[in-house]
Amino acid sequence: METKTKYDNETVSSFSKELGEPEWLKDLRLQALEKAEELPMPKPDKTKITGWNFTEFDQLRVKSDAYQSLNELDESVKTLIDIENADSNLYIQRDNTPAHLSLSSEAKEKGVIFTDIFTAVREHSDLVKKYYMTDGVKIDENKLTALHAALMNGGAFVYVPKNVELTAPLQAVYIHETPSLSMFNHVLLVADESSSVTYVENYISASESEEAVFNIVTEVFAGTNAKVAYGAVDTLSKGITTYVNRRGTAGRDARIEWALGLMNDGNTVSENITNLVGDGSYGDTKTVAVGRGEQTQNFTTKIVHFGKHSEGYILKHGVNKDSATSIFNGIGKIEFGASKANAEQESRVLMLSEKARGDANPILLIDEDDVTAGHAASVGRVDPVQLYYLMSRGITKTEAERLVIYGFLAPVVKQLPIEGVKKQLISVIERKVK
Repeated sequence: METKTKYDNETVSSFSKELGEPEWLKDLRLQALEKAEELPMPKPDKTKITGWNFTEFDQLRVKSDAYQSLNELDESVKTLIDIENADSNLYIQRDNTPAHLSLSSEAKEKGVIFTDIFTAVREHSDLVKKYYMTDGVKIDENKLTALHAALMNGGAFVYVPKNVELTAPLQAVYIHETPSLSMFNHVLLVADESSSVTYVENYISASESEEAVFNIVTEVFAGTNAKVAYGAVDTLSKGITTYVNRRGTAGRDARIEWALGLMNDGNTVSENITNLVGDGSYGDTKTVAVGRGEQTQNFTTKIVHFGKHSEGYILKHGVNKDSATSIFNGIGKIEFGASKANAEQESRVLMLSEKARGDANPILLIDEDDVTAGHAASVGRVDPVQLYYLMSRGITKTEAERLVIYGFLAPVVKQLPIEGVKKQLISVIERKVK
């Protein structure tokens, strides 16, 4: 298939100028566009994506109206947020447009920055430049990271200063309204030394999409002794092909905890990597995914240990029905010198129909002797003994299957820190396995 993009240097330069971006970002865009022409596509293990459309799209920018009041939101969005709380930490993006932003008095007083990515590059240019696609996700990793850097058209920036501990979570909601619009969203979260923050995001399709592309990159940096809890629920529609790359870097004694609900209805490639750079650093990734119809999904979760006494935990639970196919790759990598490191992982896939397919691949790559590592993986169907037990208590077979599935996915669902988002994930699971 054709992998060259129709966007050229002049188009990208005009796009950058229109957004009022600093020179360094325009130059990075142009460098990335040049690299995108020569770099290969990513090659997710056991999933052939050469026939997927990641590079052909019609619209990259749509100007939408900002919300005058949160009462204008669709009911499906209202259930996710605390609409009565005017002092909440909330950012809503409507297609490409920053449509609502509120920051609590606590966050303002403590110097927290929470804004859209374009305002951030204009008003906090040096701070963004220090982290943006430098030590996290790099522009030259593959064709899709290069395209993302060249065509980035939305996202958010979070900075939590040194010694600041936020008690209330930050929430971002990205609403996709224009069916033909492709999104290249970038989220950059920086937690400085001894800080603490919880960030939760939602990707929502407001309508059934035409053929569109989502290329999402997240970069999380946790400084010395910092703690970041990152939650996400992705619910993009069937017509969207998604590439999502979420990456974290943890310094000495820092913690990065991910709770990801990957509920897209279209073909999806997801890569989540946590680099435990500092001694005593900690990474924990919990992922839940549901596949249905004929969609194909590939989920790679990787924790790389560089620091001594670092700990990494991976827990992935997936459910497939109809003819859906999902690959779950879990990788624990302990580099030479990361003595006393501990890498543990568990991947489990539940299949609800004869044509559904699931593949759990636990991988341990150990280059150091004095470490602890282990893995567990299972692929199977609903346990008939569990169903029999529930049905013997007067529960119907359909309801019994639903309870078994909820119990199977609960270890991730219960980790999401915002009650409205947790309810949304439960609702999405209900819809997808119904």
